[in-house]
Amino acid sequence: MDELIEKVQNTLEERNICIPENYDIKNILVDYDSIDVTDDVFEEIIAKLKNINLICNLLNQFNMDFVEFSQTLEENDIELLDYYYIKNIFSKFNTNQLSEEDLDSVIDQISVIDKVLNVLFDKGIEFPKGYVEDLANAYTRRDLTDDELDKLVDKLKTAYDRAHVEAGEAVGTVAAQSVGEPGTQMTMRTFHYAGVTELNVTLGLPRLIEIVDARKDIATPTMDIYFEEDKRYDEEFVKTLANKIGKSTINDILDDFNLNYAEMQVEATLSDKKIDERRLVKEDIIQKIEADFKKEKPEINGNLIIIKPKQDGDDRHRIRNLRLLADKVRDLQISGVKKIGKVIIRKDEEWVIHTEGSNLKEILSFDGIDARRTTTNSIREIEDVLGIEAARQSIINEANNTLSEQGLTVDVRHIMLVADIMTSEGEVKSIGRHGISGEKSSVLARAAFEETGKHLLNASIRGEVDDLTGIIENIIIGQPIPLGTGSIGVKMAKNE
Repeated sequence: MDELIEKVQNTLEERNICIPENYDIKNILVDYDSIDVTDDVFEEIIAKLKNINLICNLLNQFNMDFVEFSQTLEENDIELLDYYYIKNIFSKFNTNQLSEEDLDSVIDQISVIDKVLNVLFDKGIEFPKGYVEDLANAYTRRDLTDDELDKLVDKLKTAYDRAHVEAGEAVGTVAAQSVGEPGTQMTMRTFHYAGVTELNVTLGLPRLIEIVDARKDIATPTMDIYFEEDKRYDEEFVKTLANKIGKSTINDILDDFNLNYAEMQVEATLSDKKIDERRLVKEDIIQKIEADFKKEKPEINGNLIIIKPKQDGDDRHRIRNLRLLADKVRDLQISGVKKIGKVIIRKDEEWVIHTEGSNLKEILSFDGIDARRTTTNSIREIEDVLGIEAARQSIINEANNTLSEQGLTVDVRHIMLVADIMTSEGEVKSIGRHGISGEKSSVLARAAFEETGKHLLNASIRGEVDDLTGIIENIIIGQPIPLGTGSIGVKMAKNE
Protein backbone atom coordinates (compact mmCIF):
# COMPACT_ATOMS: atom_id res chain seq x y z
CA MET A 1 0.00 0.00 0.00
CA ASP A 2 2.80 2.45 0.93
CA GLU A 3 4.43 1.87 -2.46
CA LEU A 4 1.13 2.63 -4.24
CA ILE A 5 0.58 5.78 -2.13
CA GLU A 6 4.04 7.07 -3.06
CA LYS A 7 3.50 6.32 -6.75
CA VAL A 8 0.12 8.09 -6.70
CA GLN A 9 1.54 11.16 -4.90
CA ASN A 10 4.42 11.43 -7.41
CA THR A 11 2.00 11.18 -10.34
CA LEU A 12 -0.30 13.86 -8.86
CA GLU A 13 2.71 16.15 -8.45
CA GLU A 14 3.89 15.55 -12.04
CA ARG A 15 0.41 16.28 -13.44
CA ASN A 16 -0.23 19.33 -11.18
CA ILE A 17 -3.30 17.71 -9.59
CA CYS A 18 -3.88 19.14 -6.11
CA ILE A 19 -6.17 17.45 -3.62
CA PRO A 20 -7.18 18.94 -0.23
CA GLU A 21 -4.49 18.65 2.46
CA ASN A 22 -7.02 17.29 4.96
CA TYR A 23 -8.18 14.56 2.56
CA ASP A 24 -6.65 11.11 3.03
CA ILE A 25 -6.02 9.41 -0.33
CA LYS A 26 -6.26 6.04 1.43
CA ASN A 27 -10.05 6.55 1.22
CA ILE A 28 -9.69 5.92 -2.54
CA LEU A 29 -6.84 3.38 -2.45
CA VAL A 30 -8.46 1.07 0.10
CA ASP A 31 -10.68 -0.39 -2.67
CA TYR A 32 -7.56 -1.36 -4.67
CA ASP A 33 -5.55 -2.88 -1.82
CA SER A 34 -6.36 -6.50 -2.61
CA ILE A 35 -6.15 -6.36 -6.43
CA ASP A 36 -3.33 -6.22 -8.95
CA VAL A 37 -2.89 -2.53 -9.92
CA THR A 38 -2.25 -2.58 -13.67
CA ASP A 39 -1.58 0.59 -15.69
CA ASP A 40 -5.30 0.88 -16.55
CA VAL A 41 -6.33 0.48 -12.90
CA PHE A 42 -3.72 3.06 -11.86
CA GLU A 43 -5.09 5.57 -14.40
CA GLU A 44 -8.57 4.91 -12.97
CA ILE A 45 -7.25 5.88 -9.49
CA ILE A 46 -5.69 9.09 -10.88
CA ALA A 47 -8.96 9.92 -12.69
CA LYS A 48 -10.87 9.63 -9.39
CA LEU A 49 -8.38 11.93 -7.65
CA LYS A 50 -8.55 14.41 -10.53
CA ASN A 51 -12.34 14.36 -10.12
CA ILE A 52 -11.85 15.23 -6.42
CA ASN A 53 -9.50 18.07 -7.43
CA LEU A 54 -12.10 19.57 -9.82
CA ILE A 55 -14.92 19.26 -7.25
CA CYS A 56 -12.70 20.81 -4.57
CA ASN A 57 -11.95 23.84 -6.81
CA LEU A 58 -15.68 24.22 -7.51
CA LEU A 59 -16.57 24.06 -3.80
CA ASN A 60 -13.91 26.69 -3.00
CA GLN A 61 -15.88 29.15 -5.17
CA PHE A 62 -18.84 28.58 -2.81
CA ASN A 63 -16.64 28.81 0.34
CA MET A 64 -17.25 25.13 1.10
CA ASP A 65 -14.84 22.52 2.44
CA PHE A 66 -14.50 19.35 0.37
CA VAL A 67 -13.98 16.99 3.32
CA GLU A 68 -17.10 18.31 5.10
CA PHE A 69 -19.06 18.03 1.85
CA SER A 70 -17.94 14.41 1.23
CA GLN A 71 -18.78 13.51 4.86
CA THR A 72 -22.31 14.92 4.37
CA LEU A 73 -22.70 12.70 1.30
CA GLU A 74 -21.38 9.69 3.23
CA GLU A 75 -23.86 10.30 6.07
CA ASN A 76 -26.66 10.26 3.49
CA ASP A 77 -25.23 7.05 1.94
CA ILE A 78 -24.46 8.85 -1.37
CA GLU A 79 -21.43 8.16 -3.60
CA LEU A 80 -19.27 11.10 -4.74
CA LEU A 81 -20.47 11.81 -8.27
CA ASP A 82 -18.57 12.78 -11.39
CA TYR A 83 -17.58 16.49 -11.49
CA TYR A 84 -19.89 16.97 -14.53
CA TYR A 85 -23.03 16.37 -12.41
CA ILE A 86 -21.80 18.39 -9.40
CA LYS A 87 -20.88 21.35 -11.63
CA ASN A 88 -24.31 21.37 -13.33
CA ILE A 89 -26.11 21.24 -9.97
CA PHE A 90 -24.09 24.13 -8.50
CA SER A 91 -24.45 26.21 -11.70
CA LYS A 92 -28.15 26.66 -10.87
CA PHE A 93 -27.23 28.95 -7.96
CA ASN A 94 -26.30 32.57 -8.69
CA THR A 95 -24.73 33.19 -5.29
CA ASN A 96 -21.29 32.29 -3.91
CA GLN A 97 -22.71 31.58 -0.46
CA LEU A 98 -25.22 28.74 -0.19
CA SER A 99 -27.83 28.78 2.57
CA GLU A 100 -28.79 25.65 4.57
CA GLU A 101 -31.83 25.32 2.33
CA ASP A 102 -29.67 25.55 -0.83
CA LEU A 103 -27.28 22.91 0.53
CA ASP A 104 -30.19 20.56 1.27
CA SER A 105 -31.40 21.08 -2.32
CA VAL A 106 -27.90 20.22 -3.64
CA ILE A 107 -27.76 17.03 -1.54
CA ASP A 108 -31.27 16.03 -2.72
CA GLN A 109 -30.32 16.50 -6.39
CA ILE A 110 -27.07 14.54 -5.95
CA SER A 111 -29.05 11.81 -4.16
CA VAL A 112 -31.47 11.44 -7.12
CA ILE A 113 -28.63 11.21 -9.67
CA ASP A 114 -26.87 8.66 -7.42
CA LYS A 115 -30.11 6.61 -7.30
CA VAL A 116 -30.39 6.68 -11.13
CA LEU A 117 -26.72 5.65 -11.53
CA ASN A 118 -27.24 2.74 -9.11
CA VAL A 119 -30.27 1.51 -11.11
CA LEU A 120 -28.22 1.70 -14.33
CA PHE A 121 -25.28 -0.10 -12.68
CA ASP A 122 -27.52 -2.93 -11.44
CA LYS A 123 -28.94 -3.38 -14.94
CA GLY A 124 -25.50 -3.14 -16.59
CA ILE A 125 -26.60 -0.14 -18.69
CA GLU A 126 -24.38 2.78 -19.71
CA PHE A 127 -26.09 6.01 -20.78
CA PRO A 128 -24.59 9.40 -21.75
CA LYS A 129 -24.42 11.82 -18.81
CA GLY A 130 -27.15 13.99 -20.32
CA TYR A 131 -29.55 11.02 -20.27
CA VAL A 132 -28.76 10.38 -16.60
CA GLU A 133 -29.64 14.01 -15.78
CA ASP A 134 -32.86 13.75 -17.81
CA LEU A 135 -33.85 10.59 -15.91
CA ALA A 136 -33.10 12.30 -12.57
CA ASN A 137 -35.20 15.36 -13.58
CA ALA A 138 -38.09 13.11 -14.70
CA TYR A 139 -37.90 11.17 -11.41
CA THR A 140 -38.18 14.40 -9.37
CA ARG A 141 -40.62 16.28 -11.61
CA ARG A 142 -43.08 13.37 -12.02
CA ASP A 143 -42.61 12.19 -8.43
CA LEU A 144 -41.91 8.61 -9.68
CA THR A 145 -41.69 5.54 -7.49
CA ASP A 146 -38.62 3.27 -7.67
CA ASP A 147 -40.59 0.74 -9.76
CA GLU A 148 -41.65 3.45 -12.21
CA LEU A 149 -38.02 4.62 -12.50
CA ASP A 150 -37.09 1.00 -13.25
CA LYS A 151 -39.65 0.81 -16.07
CA LEU A 152 -38.58 4.22 -17.44
CA VAL A 153 -34.94 3.08 -17.61
CA ASP A 154 -35.96 -0.09 -19.51
CA LYS A 155 -38.06 1.90 -22.01
CA LEU A 156 -35.26 4.42 -22.51
CA LYS A 157 -32.79 1.57 -23.08
CA THR A 158 -35.07 0.11 -25.80
CA ALA A 159 -35.41 3.51 -27.52
CA TYR A 160 -31.66 4.17 -27.13
CA ASP A 161 -30.73 0.83 -28.74
CA ARG A 162 -33.20 1.46 -31.56
CA ALA A 163 -31.55 4.84 -32.23
CA HIS A 164 -28.15 3.19 -32.78
CA VAL A 165 -27.00 2.78 -36.37
CA GLU A 166 -27.02 -0.81 -37.57
CA ALA A 167 -23.66 -2.35 -38.52
CA GLY A 168 -23.22 -2.07 -42.29
CA GLU A 169 -25.52 0.96 -42.63
CA ALA A 170 -24.61 3.43 -45.40
CA VAL A 171 -24.16 6.33 -42.98
CA GLY A 172 -22.31 8.54 -45.49
CA THR A 173 -25.05 8.30 -48.12
CA VAL A 174 -27.80 8.88 -45.55
CA ALA A 175 -25.94 11.90 -44.12
CA ALA A 176 -25.42 13.35 -47.63
CA GLN A 177 -29.14 12.96 -48.41
CA SER A 178 -30.19 14.32 -45.01
CA VAL A 179 -28.14 17.50 -45.38
CA GLY A 180 -28.60 17.83 -49.16
CA GLU A 181 -32.39 17.47 -49.36
CA PRO A 182 -33.19 20.37 -46.95
CA GLY A 183 -30.70 22.41 -48.99
CA THR A 184 -33.18 22.29 -51.91
CA GLN A 185 -35.76 24.09 -49.72
CA MET A 186 -33.43 26.87 -48.56
CA THR A 187 -33.58 30.40 -49.87
CA MET A 188 -30.82 31.35 -52.27
CA ARG A 189 -30.06 34.82 -50.93
CA THR A 190 -30.72 35.83 -47.35
CA PHE A 191 -28.91 38.67 -45.63
CA HIS A 192 -29.76 39.69 -42.09
CA TYR A 193 -28.62 39.05 -38.57
CA ALA A 194 -30.98 37.64 -35.96
CA GLY A 195 -31.96 40.59 -33.78
CA VAL A 196 -29.35 42.98 -35.18
CA THR A 197 -30.73 44.75 -38.23
CA GLU A 198 -27.56 46.85 -38.73
CA LEU A 199 -25.41 43.81 -39.57
CA ASN A 200 -25.69 41.73 -42.74
CA VAL A 201 -24.75 38.07 -42.54
CA THR A 202 -24.90 35.42 -45.26
CA LEU A 203 -27.57 32.83 -44.46
CA GLY A 204 -29.43 30.09 -46.30
CA LEU A 205 -27.90 28.00 -49.07
CA PRO A 206 -24.91 30.32 -49.78
CA ARG A 207 -23.85 29.99 -46.12
CA LEU A 208 -24.23 26.18 -46.16
CA ILE A 209 -22.06 26.06 -49.32
CA GLU A 210 -19.45 28.28 -47.59
CA ILE A 211 -19.33 25.83 -44.66
CA VAL A 212 -18.90 22.61 -46.66
CA ASP A 213 -16.46 24.33 -49.04
CA ALA A 214 -14.37 25.34 -45.97
CA ARG A 215 -13.73 28.76 -47.53
CA LYS A 216 -10.90 30.85 -46.10
CA ASP A 217 -12.46 34.18 -47.06
CA ILE A 218 -16.15 34.10 -46.24
CA ALA A 219 -18.57 36.74 -47.55
CA THR A 220 -19.62 38.27 -44.22
CA PRO A 221 -17.34 37.41 -41.28
CA THR A 222 -18.81 38.39 -37.89
CA MET A 223 -18.00 37.91 -34.22
CA ASP A 224 -20.08 37.68 -31.05
CA ILE A 225 -17.98 38.99 -28.16
CA TYR A 226 -18.97 38.07 -24.60
CA PHE A 227 -17.47 39.29 -21.33
CA GLU A 228 -16.27 37.76 -18.08
CA GLU A 229 -18.64 37.77 -15.12
CA ASP A 230 -17.31 40.94 -13.48
CA LYS A 231 -17.46 42.93 -16.76
CA ARG A 232 -20.61 41.69 -18.53
CA TYR A 233 -22.88 44.27 -16.81
CA ASP A 234 -20.34 47.14 -16.86
CA GLU A 235 -21.67 49.49 -19.58
CA GLU A 236 -18.73 51.90 -19.45
CA PHE A 237 -16.16 49.08 -19.82
CA VAL A 238 -18.07 47.49 -22.73
CA LYS A 239 -18.49 50.79 -24.61
CA THR A 240 -14.82 51.71 -24.12
CA LEU A 241 -13.73 48.30 -25.42
CA ALA A 242 -16.19 48.50 -28.34
CA ASN A 243 -14.57 51.78 -29.42
CA LYS A 244 -11.11 50.18 -29.14
CA ILE A 245 -12.24 47.24 -31.28
CA GLY A 246 -14.41 49.07 -33.85
CA LYS A 247 -12.87 51.03 -36.70
CA SER A 248 -12.77 54.82 -36.12
CA THR A 249 -11.38 57.31 -38.64
CA ILE A 250 -10.69 61.05 -38.48
CA ASN A 251 -13.98 61.54 -40.35
CA ASP A 252 -15.89 60.14 -37.33
CA ILE A 253 -14.55 62.79 -34.93
CA LEU A 254 -14.65 65.92 -37.10
CA ASP A 255 -16.49 69.13 -36.21
CA ASP A 256 -15.57 70.87 -39.45
CA PHE A 257 -13.56 70.03 -42.58
CA ASN A 258 -12.48 72.44 -45.37
CA LEU A 259 -10.37 72.45 -48.50
CA ASN A 260 -8.79 75.89 -48.62
CA TYR A 261 -7.94 76.39 -52.32
CA ALA A 262 -6.54 79.89 -51.74
CA GLU A 263 -3.88 78.62 -49.33
CA MET A 264 -3.85 75.11 -50.89
CA GLN A 265 -4.31 73.37 -47.55
CA VAL A 266 -6.63 70.94 -45.75
CA GLU A 267 -8.23 72.34 -42.58
CA ALA A 268 -9.76 69.83 -40.14
CA THR A 269 -11.37 70.75 -36.81
CA LEU A 270 -11.67 67.94 -34.25
CA SER A 271 -14.77 67.62 -32.06
CA ASP A 272 -14.07 67.13 -28.34
CA LYS A 273 -17.64 65.83 -27.87
CA LYS A 274 -17.25 63.11 -30.53
CA ILE A 275 -13.81 62.14 -29.16
CA ASP A 276 -15.31 61.72 -25.66
CA GLU A 277 -18.30 59.76 -27.00
CA ARG A 278 -15.92 57.30 -28.61
CA ARG A 279 -13.80 57.10 -25.44
CA LEU A 280 -10.69 58.17 -27.39
CA VAL A 281 -7.70 60.24 -26.21
CA LYS A 282 -7.02 63.45 -28.15
CA GLU A 283 -3.23 63.29 -27.56
CA ASP A 284 -3.10 59.78 -29.12
CA ILE A 285 -5.05 61.02 -32.18
CA ILE A 286 -2.69 63.98 -32.68
CA GLN A 287 0.35 61.68 -32.35
CA LYS A 288 -1.16 59.38 -34.98
CA ILE A 289 -1.75 62.32 -37.37
CA GLU A 290 1.82 63.61 -36.86
CA ALA A 291 3.28 60.13 -37.44
CA ASP A 292 1.24 59.42 -40.61
CA PHE A 293 1.73 62.88 -42.17
CA LYS A 294 5.37 63.37 -41.13
CA LYS A 295 6.40 64.53 -44.61
CA GLU A 296 3.56 67.09 -44.83
CA LYS A 297 4.50 68.54 -41.36
CA PRO A 298 0.96 69.30 -40.09
CA GLU A 299 0.31 72.51 -38.08
CA ILE A 300 -1.71 71.77 -34.95
CA ASN A 301 -3.40 74.62 -33.11
CA GLY A 302 -5.73 73.25 -30.40
CA ASN A 303 -8.43 71.35 -32.28
CA LEU A 304 -7.52 72.85 -35.68
CA ILE A 305 -5.22 70.77 -37.85
CA ILE A 306 -3.76 72.26 -41.05
CA ILE A 307 -1.99 70.03 -43.56
CA LYS A 308 -0.47 71.15 -46.87
CA PRO A 309 0.35 68.71 -49.67
CA LYS A 310 4.01 68.20 -50.60
CA GLN A 311 5.19 70.40 -53.45
CA ASP A 312 6.29 68.24 -56.38
CA GLY A 313 7.11 71.17 -58.69
CA ASP A 314 4.23 70.44 -61.11
CA ASP A 315 1.42 73.01 -60.71
CA ARG A 316 -0.96 71.02 -62.97
CA HIS A 317 -1.60 68.41 -60.23
CA ARG A 318 -1.87 70.75 -57.22
CA ILE A 319 -5.69 70.56 -56.89
CA ARG A 320 -5.70 66.82 -57.51
CA ASN A 321 -3.00 66.33 -54.84
CA LEU A 322 -4.97 68.48 -52.39
CA ARG A 323 -8.10 66.39 -52.89
CA LEU A 324 -6.15 63.12 -52.53
CA LEU A 325 -4.63 64.47 -49.31
CA ALA A 326 -8.13 65.40 -48.04
CA ASP A 327 -9.34 61.82 -48.65
CA LYS A 328 -6.26 60.44 -46.92
CA VAL A 329 -6.86 62.68 -43.88
CA ARG A 330 -10.56 61.74 -43.61
CA ASP A 331 -9.85 57.98 -43.96
CA LEU A 332 -6.96 57.86 -41.48
CA GLN A 333 -7.78 55.07 -38.98
CA ILE A 334 -7.21 56.25 -35.41
CA SER A 335 -8.44 53.21 -33.51
CA GLY A 336 -9.73 49.68 -34.04
CA VAL A 337 -8.61 46.11 -34.53
CA LYS A 338 -7.36 45.00 -37.95
CA LYS A 339 -10.05 43.35 -40.16
CA ILE A 340 -12.91 44.64 -37.96
CA GLY A 341 -15.21 47.40 -39.17
CA LYS A 342 -18.50 48.34 -37.56
CA VAL A 343 -19.40 47.19 -34.03
CA ILE A 344 -22.89 46.91 -32.54
CA ILE A 345 -23.42 46.84 -28.77
CA ARG A 346 -26.55 45.09 -27.47
CA LYS A 347 -27.93 44.24 -24.07
CA ASP A 348 -30.42 41.45 -23.42
CA GLU A 349 -29.47 39.72 -20.19
CA GLU A 350 -25.89 41.03 -20.47
CA TRP A 351 -23.81 43.28 -22.71
CA VAL A 352 -22.65 41.66 -25.98
CA ILE A 353 -20.68 43.14 -28.89
CA HIS A 354 -21.42 42.03 -32.48
CA THR A 355 -18.80 42.95 -35.07
CA GLU A 356 -18.62 43.26 -38.83
CA GLY A 357 -15.37 41.48 -39.69
CA SER A 358 -13.41 39.00 -37.59
CA ASN A 359 -10.05 38.79 -35.82
CA LEU A 360 -10.42 36.13 -33.11
CA LYS A 361 -6.76 35.99 -32.08
CA GLU A 362 -6.47 39.71 -31.33
CA ILE A 363 -9.90 39.98 -29.68
CA LEU A 364 -9.09 37.15 -27.24
CA SER A 365 -5.97 39.04 -26.14
CA PHE A 366 -8.08 41.85 -24.59
CA ASP A 367 -8.69 41.77 -20.82
CA GLY A 368 -12.25 41.04 -19.69
CA ILE A 369 -13.20 38.98 -22.77
CA ASP A 370 -14.87 35.62 -22.05
CA ALA A 371 -12.71 33.33 -24.21
CA ARG A 372 -15.09 30.37 -23.74
CA ARG A 373 -18.15 32.02 -25.28
CA THR A 374 -16.66 34.58 -27.69
CA THR A 375 -16.86 33.16 -31.20
CA THR A 376 -16.63 33.92 -34.90
CA ASN A 377 -18.43 32.47 -37.92
CA SER A 378 -15.09 31.96 -39.70
CA ILE A 379 -14.30 28.24 -39.32
CA ARG A 380 -10.76 28.59 -40.72
CA GLU A 381 -9.96 31.29 -38.16
CA ILE A 382 -11.19 29.06 -35.32
CA GLU A 383 -8.97 26.28 -36.69
CA ASP A 384 -5.91 28.60 -36.70
CA VAL A 385 -6.51 30.03 -33.21
CA LEU A 386 -8.20 27.24 -31.23
CA GLY A 387 -7.32 24.06 -33.13
CA ILE A 388 -8.99 21.30 -35.11
CA GLU A 389 -11.44 20.09 -32.42
CA ALA A 390 -12.83 23.61 -32.03
CA ALA A 391 -13.10 23.88 -35.84
CA ARG A 392 -15.06 20.60 -35.92
CA GLN A 393 -17.49 21.91 -33.29
CA SER A 394 -17.78 25.19 -35.19
CA ILE A 395 -18.76 23.34 -38.42
CA ILE A 396 -21.50 21.50 -36.46
CA ASN A 397 -22.78 24.71 -34.81
CA GLU A 398 -22.72 26.81 -37.98
CA ALA A 399 -24.40 24.16 -40.18
CA ASN A 400 -27.02 23.48 -37.50
CA ASN A 401 -27.77 27.19 -37.02
CA THR A 402 -27.97 27.79 -40.79
CA LEU A 403 -30.51 24.99 -41.24
CA SER A 404 -32.59 25.88 -38.17
CA GLU A 405 -32.72 29.57 -39.27
CA GLN A 406 -34.72 28.32 -42.26
CA GLY A 407 -36.98 26.17 -40.07
CA LEU A 408 -35.31 22.92 -41.20
CA THR A 409 -34.52 20.13 -38.74
CA VAL A 410 -31.67 17.73 -39.50
CA ASP A 411 -30.49 15.15 -36.97
CA VAL A 412 -27.23 16.50 -35.56
CA ARG A 413 -25.51 13.11 -36.15
CA HIS A 414 -25.59 13.66 -39.91
CA ILE A 415 -23.96 17.06 -39.50
CA MET A 416 -21.44 15.58 -37.04
CA LEU A 417 -20.44 12.98 -39.64
CA VAL A 418 -19.87 15.72 -42.23
CA ALA A 419 -17.75 17.65 -39.67
CA ASP A 420 -15.80 14.49 -38.76
CA ILE A 421 -14.97 13.78 -42.41
CA MET A 422 -13.91 17.40 -43.01
CA THR A 423 -11.55 17.42 -39.99
CA SER A 424 -10.40 13.77 -39.79
CA GLU A 425 -6.90 14.46 -41.13
CA GLY A 426 -6.02 17.24 -38.68
CA GLU A 427 -6.96 20.16 -40.92
CA VAL A 428 -10.25 21.47 -42.27
CA LYS A 429 -10.80 20.15 -45.80
CA SER A 430 -13.63 21.01 -48.16
CA ILE A 431 -16.01 18.44 -49.55
CA GLY A 432 -15.29 18.66 -53.26
CA ARG A 433 -12.67 18.08 -55.94
CA HIS A 434 -10.06 20.12 -54.00
CA GLY A 435 -10.74 18.31 -50.72
CA ILE A 436 -12.29 15.04 -49.60
CA SER A 437 -13.72 13.82 -52.94
CA GLY A 438 -10.57 14.68 -54.88
CA GLU A 439 -8.30 12.81 -52.44
CA LYS A 440 -10.04 9.42 -52.24
CA SER A 441 -7.69 6.47 -52.53
CA SER A 442 -9.86 4.83 -55.22
CA VAL A 443 -9.17 5.95 -58.81
CA LEU A 444 -12.70 5.07 -59.99
CA ALA A 445 -14.30 6.96 -57.08
CA ARG A 446 -12.28 10.10 -57.94
CA ALA A 447 -13.08 9.73 -61.63
CA ALA A 448 -16.80 9.27 -60.92
CA PHE A 449 -16.97 12.58 -59.04
CA GLU A 450 -15.42 15.18 -61.39
CA GLU A 451 -12.68 15.53 -64.06
CA THR A 452 -12.99 11.87 -65.13
CA GLY A 453 -10.41 11.96 -67.92
CA LYS A 454 -7.78 13.74 -65.84
CA HIS A 455 -7.99 11.23 -62.97
CA LEU A 456 -7.89 8.16 -65.26
CA LEU A 457 -4.96 9.56 -67.25
CA ASN A 458 -2.93 10.44 -64.12
CA ALA A 459 -3.67 7.02 -62.58
CA SER A 460 -2.51 5.30 -65.81
CA ILE A 461 0.74 7.30 -65.87
CA ARG A 462 1.47 6.47 -62.22
CA GLY A 463 0.32 2.85 -62.49
CA GLU A 464 -2.19 3.16 -59.63
CA VAL A 465 -4.11 0.07 -58.43
CA ASP A 466 -7.75 0.24 -57.29
CA ASP A 467 -8.51 -2.29 -54.53
CA LEU A 468 -12.29 -1.84 -54.99
CA THR A 469 -12.92 -1.48 -51.26
CA GLY A 470 -15.46 1.35 -51.50
CA ILE A 471 -19.05 1.65 -52.73
CA ILE A 472 -18.78 3.79 -55.88
CA GLU A 473 -16.10 1.69 -57.53
CA ASN A 474 -18.05 -1.55 -56.92
CA ILE A 475 -21.22 -0.04 -58.41
CA ILE A 476 -19.23 1.04 -61.49
CA ILE A 477 -17.94 -2.49 -62.19
CA GLY A 478 -21.20 -4.22 -61.18
CA GLN A 479 -20.09 -6.02 -58.03
CA PRO A 480 -22.05 -6.24 -54.75
CA ILE A 481 -21.16 -3.25 -52.58
CA PRO A 482 -19.43 -3.75 -49.20
CA LEU A 483 -22.45 -2.48 -47.22
CA GLY A 484 -25.45 -4.09 -45.54
CA THR A 485 -25.69 -7.73 -46.66
CA GLY A 486 -22.74 -7.14 -48.99
CA SER A 487 -20.46 -6.50 -46.01
CA ILE A 488 -20.80 -10.14 -44.85
CA GLY A 489 -18.64 -12.87 -46.31
CA VAL A 490 -19.63 -16.54 -46.06
CA LYS A 491 -17.08 -19.33 -45.96
CA MET A 492 -18.15 -22.88 -46.65
CA ALA A 493 -16.70 -25.72 -44.63
CA LYS A 494 -14.71 -28.15 -46.72
CA ASN A 495 -16.78 -31.23 -47.51
CA GLU A 496 -14.56 -34.16 -46.71
